[in-house]
Amino acid sequence: MAAQFDQDDEEVIAEINMTPLIDIMLVLLILFMVTSSVSFQSGVDIELPEVKKASEGSSPPSAVIISLDKEGRLFLQGQEVSLEQLPELLTQVMNELQTKFVILEGDQNSSLGNSVSIMDIAKSVGAEKFAIATTENN
Repeated sequence: MAAQFDQDDEEVIAEINMTPLIDIMLVLLILFMVTSSVSFQSGVDIELPEVKKASEGSSPPSAVIISLDKEGRLFLQGQEVSLEQLPELLTQVMNELQTKFVILEGDQNSSLGNSVSIMDIAKSVGAEKFAIATTENN
């Protein structure tokens, strides 16, 4: 806060410096933008299949992410689970997120049979919408 004294009237003129406040606001805005863009990544190292062009559309709603790596290990929201635990845990996560949308991230070297089993389990516990994660081939 800066104070200036006018020698004629001896009034105090107080000014608030807004620059530091704006700087902090912009840094917080950038942090929120960066963290919101990574919310659909599960954190599991998976080599996704490639497609010629990604479909364009609106941003996807909140979804449950199920990942299947090339060794056949199964992950729900980034946490490793067994196929036997999947129905119960998937039901809990779908209720917590209040969604019936499931995204399957399957390594391109994983078994198709495992993918079908996972989608069947998801459908049996109430999932209504499915998507398969891919990467765009340039």
